[in-house]
Amino acid sequence: MARRALLERSDQLTADDEALPLRQPHSARPGQVMPHWRGAGGRWLVWIARAIAWAVLLLIGYRGIVAIIEGPGSSPSASLSAPSAKTQFPVTMAEAYALDFGRAYLNFSPASAAARSASLASFLPPGYDRSLGWNGAGTQRMLVEQVAGVSVTGPYTAVVTLLAQLGGGKLIELGVPIYAANGGISVSAKPALLAGPAKAIPPGGRPSPSDHATASALRNQLPAFFQAYASGDQATLGRFAARGAHIAGLGGEVSLAGVDSVYVPAGGSTRQASVTVTWDLKSPTTGKLADVSAAPAALEMTYQLTIVRQGGSWDIRSIGASTQPLASGPP
Repeated sequence: MARRALLERSDQLTADDEALPLRQPHSARPGQVMPHWRGAGGRWLVWIARAIAWAVLLLIGYRGIVAIIEGPGSSPSASLSAPSAKTQFPVTMAEAYALDFGRAYLNFSPASAAARSASLASFLPPGYDRSLGWNGAGTQRMLVEQVAGVSVTGPYTAVVTLLAQLGGGKLIELGVPIYAANGGISVSAKPALLAGPAKAIPPGGRPSPSDHATASALRNQLPAFFQAYASGDQATLGRFAARGAHIAGLGGEVSLAGVDSVYVPAGGSTRQASVTVTWDLKSPTTGKLADVSAAPAALEMTYQLTIVRQGGSWDIRSIGASTQPLASGPP
Protein backbone atom coordinates (compact mmCIF):
# COMPACT_ATOMS: atom_id res chain seq x y z
CA MET A 1 0.00 0.00 0.00
CA ALA A 2 2.82 2.40 0.83
CA ARG A 3 4.51 1.69 -2.46
CA ARG A 4 1.29 2.36 -4.33
CA ALA A 5 0.86 5.73 -2.58
CA LEU A 6 4.34 6.81 -3.51
CA LEU A 7 3.77 5.93 -7.13
CA GLU A 8 0.55 7.93 -7.20
CA ARG A 9 2.31 10.98 -5.65
CA SER A 10 5.09 10.84 -8.21
CA ASP A 11 2.55 11.17 -10.99
CA GLN A 12 1.41 14.48 -9.49
CA LEU A 13 4.86 16.27 -9.64
CA THR A 14 4.98 19.48 -11.53
CA ALA A 15 7.52 20.29 -14.23
CA ASP A 16 9.48 22.49 -11.82
CA ASP A 17 9.62 19.74 -9.24
CA GLU A 18 11.02 17.38 -11.81
CA ALA A 19 13.79 19.89 -12.50
CA LEU A 20 15.07 19.78 -8.91
CA PRO A 21 18.42 18.12 -8.40
CA LEU A 22 18.27 14.52 -7.34
CA ARG A 23 20.17 15.25 -4.13
CA GLN A 24 18.42 17.81 -1.91
CA PRO A 25 19.87 19.44 1.18
CA HIS A 26 19.50 17.49 4.39
CA SER A 27 17.45 20.33 5.86
CA ALA A 28 14.61 19.77 3.38
CA ARG A 29 11.63 18.15 4.97
CA PRO A 30 9.26 15.78 3.23
CA GLY A 31 6.65 17.73 1.35
CA GLN A 32 8.66 21.05 1.40
CA VAL A 33 9.32 22.60 -2.03
CA MET A 34 12.81 24.17 -2.22
CA PRO A 35 13.32 27.42 -4.24
CA HIS A 36 14.55 26.80 -7.74
CA TRP A 37 18.22 27.92 -8.23
CA ARG A 38 18.90 29.10 -11.73
CA GLY A 39 22.65 28.71 -11.35
CA ALA A 40 25.64 30.88 -10.21
CA GLY A 41 26.37 32.45 -13.63
CA GLY A 42 24.68 35.82 -12.80
CA ARG A 43 26.59 36.50 -9.59
CA TRP A 44 29.31 38.56 -11.38
CA LEU A 45 26.65 41.04 -12.56
CA VAL A 46 25.80 41.72 -8.93
CA TRP A 47 29.39 42.56 -8.10
CA ILE A 48 29.70 44.92 -11.10
CA ALA A 49 26.54 46.73 -10.06
CA ARG A 50 27.87 47.13 -6.53
CA ALA A 51 31.19 48.53 -7.82
CA ILE A 52 29.41 51.09 -10.00
CA ALA A 53 27.23 52.15 -7.08
CA TRP A 54 30.26 52.66 -4.82
CA ALA A 55 32.05 54.68 -7.55
CA VAL A 56 29.05 56.98 -7.96
CA LEU A 57 28.81 57.49 -4.20
CA LEU A 58 32.52 58.32 -3.92
CA LEU A 59 32.31 60.81 -6.83
CA ILE A 60 29.32 62.56 -5.30
CA GLY A 61 31.12 62.77 -1.97
CA TYR A 62 34.26 64.21 -3.57
CA ARG A 63 32.30 66.88 -5.46
CA GLY A 64 30.51 67.84 -2.28
CA ILE A 65 33.75 68.26 -0.32
CA VAL A 66 35.29 70.38 -3.13
CA ALA A 67 32.20 72.59 -3.25
CA ILE A 68 32.36 73.16 0.51
CA ILE A 69 36.07 74.11 0.37
CA GLU A 70 35.82 76.45 -2.66
CA GLY A 71 32.54 78.05 -1.64
CA PRO A 72 29.37 78.63 -3.64
CA GLY A 73 29.41 79.62 -7.29
CA SER A 74 32.79 78.05 -8.12
CA SER A 75 33.79 74.94 -9.95
CA PRO A 76 37.13 73.07 -10.21
CA SER A 77 37.46 73.88 -13.91
CA ALA A 78 36.87 77.60 -13.36
CA SER A 79 39.37 77.74 -10.50
CA LEU A 80 42.04 76.12 -12.65
CA SER A 81 41.56 78.28 -15.74
CA ALA A 82 40.94 81.68 -14.13
CA PRO A 83 44.44 82.41 -12.71
CA SER A 84 46.23 82.02 -16.03
CA ALA A 85 43.90 84.53 -17.70
CA LYS A 86 44.04 87.04 -14.85
CA THR A 87 47.77 86.91 -14.12
CA GLN A 88 49.16 87.03 -17.68
CA PHE A 89 51.42 90.08 -17.63
CA PRO A 90 50.51 92.75 -20.24
CA VAL A 91 53.91 93.06 -21.93
CA THR A 92 52.82 95.31 -24.81
CA MET A 93 51.05 97.72 -22.50
CA ALA A 94 54.08 97.82 -20.17
CA GLU A 95 56.39 98.71 -23.09
CA ALA A 96 54.23 101.66 -24.17
CA TYR A 97 53.77 102.78 -20.56
CA ALA A 98 57.52 102.70 -19.87
CA LEU A 99 58.26 104.70 -23.03
CA ASP A 100 55.87 107.48 -21.95
CA PHE A 101 57.38 107.39 -18.47
CA GLY A 102 60.92 107.62 -19.86
CA ARG A 103 60.09 110.81 -21.76
CA ALA A 104 58.93 112.46 -18.54
CA TYR A 105 61.68 111.04 -16.33
CA LEU A 106 64.76 111.62 -18.51
CA ASN A 107 63.97 115.26 -19.34
CA PHE A 108 64.40 117.74 -16.52
CA SER A 109 65.45 121.32 -15.76
CA PRO A 110 64.76 123.69 -12.84
CA ALA A 111 62.45 125.75 -15.06
CA SER A 112 60.19 122.76 -15.77
CA ALA A 113 60.42 121.03 -12.38
CA ALA A 114 56.75 121.54 -11.50
CA ALA A 115 55.56 120.25 -14.88
CA ARG A 116 57.84 117.24 -14.60
CA SER A 117 56.52 116.36 -11.14
CA ALA A 118 52.93 116.64 -12.34
CA SER A 119 53.70 114.41 -15.32
CA LEU A 120 55.47 111.78 -13.20
CA ALA A 121 52.56 111.71 -10.74
CA SER A 122 50.39 110.08 -13.40
CA PHE A 123 52.75 107.08 -13.49
CA LEU A 124 53.16 106.59 -9.72
CA PRO A 125 50.93 105.07 -7.05
CA PRO A 126 49.41 107.56 -4.56
CA GLY A 127 51.86 108.89 -1.97
CA TYR A 128 55.04 108.33 -4.00
CA ASP A 129 57.69 111.03 -4.30
CA ARG A 130 56.84 112.92 -7.48
CA SER A 131 60.44 113.96 -8.08
CA LEU A 132 61.58 110.31 -8.02
CA GLY A 133 64.88 111.25 -6.42
CA TRP A 134 65.82 114.31 -8.50
CA ASN A 135 67.26 117.11 -6.37
CA GLY A 136 65.91 119.86 -8.64
CA ALA A 137 69.31 120.94 -10.02
CA GLY A 138 70.88 120.51 -13.45
CA THR A 139 69.43 120.00 -16.91
CA GLN A 140 69.12 116.88 -19.03
CA ARG A 141 67.52 116.31 -22.42
CA MET A 142 66.56 112.97 -23.86
CA LEU A 143 66.79 112.82 -27.66
CA VAL A 144 65.32 109.42 -28.52
CA GLU A 145 64.40 106.17 -26.78
CA GLN A 146 63.39 102.63 -27.65
CA VAL A 147 62.41 99.48 -25.76
CA ALA A 148 65.48 97.26 -25.47
CA GLY A 149 63.78 94.39 -23.66
CA VAL A 150 61.22 93.25 -21.10
CA SER A 151 61.96 90.89 -18.21
CA VAL A 152 58.77 89.51 -16.64
CA THR A 153 59.60 88.76 -13.00
CA GLY A 154 56.21 87.58 -11.78
CA PRO A 155 52.49 87.46 -12.56
CA TYR A 156 52.16 91.17 -11.81
CA THR A 157 55.71 92.55 -12.15
CA ALA A 158 58.27 93.18 -14.87
CA VAL A 159 61.25 95.39 -15.69
CA VAL A 160 61.16 97.24 -19.00
CA THR A 161 64.63 98.24 -20.23
CA LEU A 162 64.76 101.39 -22.32
CA LEU A 163 67.63 102.28 -24.65
CA ALA A 164 67.89 106.07 -24.71
CA GLN A 165 70.20 108.65 -26.28
CA LEU A 166 70.74 111.73 -24.15
CA GLY A 167 71.89 115.17 -25.21
CA GLY A 168 75.54 115.05 -26.26
CA GLY A 169 75.08 111.64 -27.90
CA LYS A 170 75.48 109.53 -24.76
CA LEU A 171 73.69 106.16 -25.00
CA ILE A 172 72.25 104.70 -21.79
CA GLU A 173 69.88 101.99 -20.64
CA LEU A 174 67.16 102.60 -18.07
CA GLY A 175 65.46 99.81 -16.15
CA VAL A 176 61.85 100.73 -15.30
CA PRO A 177 60.01 98.51 -12.73
CA ILE A 178 56.37 98.02 -13.73
CA TYR A 179 53.45 96.65 -11.69
CA ALA A 180 50.20 95.64 -13.44
CA ALA A 181 47.08 94.14 -11.82
CA ASN A 182 43.28 94.29 -12.19
CA GLY A 183 43.55 96.30 -15.39
CA GLY A 184 45.78 98.98 -13.79
CA ILE A 185 49.47 99.73 -14.27
CA SER A 186 52.08 101.89 -12.56
CA VAL A 187 55.80 102.41 -12.05
CA SER A 188 56.39 100.53 -8.80
CA ALA A 189 59.89 101.74 -7.81
CA LYS A 190 62.66 104.15 -8.75
CA PRO A 191 64.24 103.37 -12.13
CA ALA A 192 67.83 102.13 -12.44
CA LEU A 193 70.45 103.68 -14.74
CA LEU A 194 72.30 100.92 -16.61
CA ALA A 195 75.29 100.92 -18.91
CA GLY A 196 74.58 101.13 -22.60
CA PRO A 197 75.40 98.19 -24.86
CA ALA A 198 79.12 97.56 -25.31
CA LYS A 199 80.67 97.88 -28.74
CA ALA A 200 81.29 94.65 -30.61
CA ILE A 201 84.36 94.67 -32.85
CA PRO A 202 83.83 92.69 -36.07
CA PRO A 203 86.77 90.81 -37.50
CA GLY A 204 88.85 92.97 -39.79
CA GLY A 205 89.79 92.23 -43.38
CA ARG A 206 88.24 89.99 -45.96
CA PRO A 207 87.85 86.30 -45.11
CA SER A 208 89.15 85.28 -48.52
CA PRO A 209 90.67 86.95 -51.60
CA SER A 210 88.23 88.54 -54.01
CA ASP A 211 87.51 86.91 -57.35
CA HIS A 212 89.04 89.66 -59.46
CA ALA A 213 87.65 88.40 -62.79
CA THR A 214 84.07 88.36 -61.51
CA ALA A 215 84.54 91.67 -59.67
CA SER A 216 85.87 93.26 -62.87
CA ALA A 217 82.87 92.00 -64.88
CA LEU A 218 80.47 93.39 -62.28
CA ARG A 219 82.26 96.73 -62.17
CA ASN A 220 81.30 97.28 -65.81
CA GLN A 221 77.56 96.77 -65.27
CA LEU A 222 77.00 98.03 -61.70
CA PRO A 223 77.07 101.80 -62.47
CA ALA A 224 74.07 101.44 -64.79
CA PHE A 225 72.34 99.17 -62.27
CA PHE A 226 72.77 101.58 -59.34
CA GLN A 227 71.70 104.57 -61.45
CA ALA A 228 68.47 102.71 -62.22
CA TYR A 229 68.19 101.65 -58.58
CA ALA A 230 68.48 105.29 -57.46
CA SER A 231 65.81 106.52 -59.86
CA GLY A 232 63.54 103.46 -59.64
CA ASP A 233 63.73 102.79 -63.41
CA GLN A 234 62.07 99.35 -63.53
CA ALA A 235 62.77 98.78 -67.22
CA THR A 236 66.52 99.13 -66.69
CA LEU A 237 66.47 97.23 -63.41
CA GLY A 238 64.74 94.35 -65.19
CA ARG A 239 67.72 93.97 -67.53
CA PHE A 240 70.00 93.25 -64.57
CA ALA A 241 67.59 91.20 -62.45
CA ALA A 242 67.73 87.41 -62.35
CA ARG A 243 64.72 85.41 -63.57
CA GLY A 244 61.82 85.73 -61.13
CA ALA A 245 63.47 88.55 -59.14
CA HIS A 246 61.86 91.95 -58.55
CA ILE A 247 64.01 94.84 -57.33
CA ALA A 248 62.32 98.03 -56.13
CA GLY A 249 64.27 101.27 -56.59
CA LEU A 250 64.66 104.34 -54.38
CA GLY A 251 62.37 106.62 -56.40
CA GLY A 252 64.86 109.44 -56.98
CA GLU A 253 65.74 110.05 -53.33
CA VAL A 254 69.46 109.93 -54.21
CA SER A 255 71.70 109.97 -57.27
CA LEU A 256 74.76 107.85 -57.92
CA ALA A 257 78.09 109.58 -57.43
CA GLY A 258 80.13 106.45 -58.09
CA VAL A 259 80.76 102.76 -57.44
CA ASP A 260 83.68 102.71 -55.03
CA SER A 261 84.52 99.04 -54.46
CA VAL A 262 83.37 95.55 -55.43
CA TYR A 263 84.21 92.39 -53.53
CA VAL A 264 83.18 88.94 -54.79
CA PRO A 265 84.25 85.76 -53.00
CA ALA A 266 85.29 82.77 -55.07
CA GLY A 267 82.65 80.07 -55.35
CA GLY A 268 79.93 78.62 -57.51
CA SER A 269 77.18 80.04 -59.65
CA THR A 270 75.50 81.87 -56.72
CA ARG A 271 77.53 84.31 -54.61
CA GLN A 272 77.18 87.17 -52.11
CA ALA A 273 78.97 90.27 -53.44
CA SER A 274 79.65 93.38 -51.34
CA VAL A 275 79.51 96.67 -53.21
CA THR A 276 80.25 100.14 -51.79
CA VAL A 277 78.71 103.13 -53.55
CA THR A 278 78.55 106.88 -52.90
CA TRP A 279 75.15 108.58 -53.03
CA ASP A 280 74.53 112.28 -53.53
CA LEU A 281 71.64 113.25 -51.23
CA LYS A 282 68.73 115.61 -51.77
CA SER A 283 68.85 119.06 -50.17
CA PRO A 284 66.85 119.03 -46.92
CA THR A 285 65.44 122.51 -47.73
CA THR A 286 64.43 122.20 -51.39
CA GLY A 287 63.87 118.45 -51.52
CA LYS A 288 65.90 118.36 -54.74
CA LEU A 289 69.37 117.16 -55.56
CA ALA A 290 71.89 119.91 -55.04
CA ASP A 291 72.86 121.84 -58.17
CA VAL A 292 76.39 122.32 -59.41
CA SER A 293 76.78 125.63 -57.60
CA ALA A 294 76.81 123.89 -54.20
CA ALA A 295 78.52 120.70 -53.16
CA PRO A 296 75.86 118.08 -52.36
CA ALA A 297 75.85 116.03 -49.21
CA ALA A 298 77.19 112.56 -49.95
CA LEU A 299 77.23 109.24 -48.11
CA GLU A 300 79.10 106.01 -48.72
CA MET A 301 76.99 102.90 -48.29
CA THR A 302 77.69 99.20 -48.67
CA TYR A 303 75.22 96.74 -50.21
CA GLN A 304 75.12 92.97 -50.39
CA LEU A 305 74.10 91.67 -53.81
CA THR A 306 73.09 88.07 -54.37
CA ILE A 307 74.36 87.36 -57.88
CA VAL A 308 73.70 84.28 -60.03
CA ARG A 309 75.41 83.09 -63.20
CA GLN A 310 72.80 82.86 -65.97
CA GLY A 311 73.46 82.62 -69.70
CA GLY A 312 77.07 83.74 -69.47
CA SER A 313 76.37 86.85 -67.33
CA TRP A 314 75.97 87.69 -63.68
CA ASP A 315 72.43 88.70 -62.80
CA ILE A 316 71.20 90.19 -59.52
CA ARG A 317 68.67 88.23 -57.48
CA SER A 318 68.44 90.56 -54.45
CA ILE A 319 69.94 93.66 -52.85
CA GLY A 320 70.24 94.47 -49.15
CA ALA A 321 72.55 95.62 -46.39
CA SER A 322 75.93 93.95 -46.24
CA THR A 323 77.24 92.15 -43.18
CA GLN A 324 80.64 91.53 -44.71
CA PRO A 325 83.29 93.92 -43.31
CA LEU A 326 85.55 95.27 -46.00
CA ALA A 327 89.22 96.12 -45.64
CA SER A 328 90.19 99.74 -46.05
CA GLY A 329 91.90 100.84 -49.21
CA PRO A 330 91.23 100.12 -52.88
CA PRO A 331 89.62 96.80 -53.85
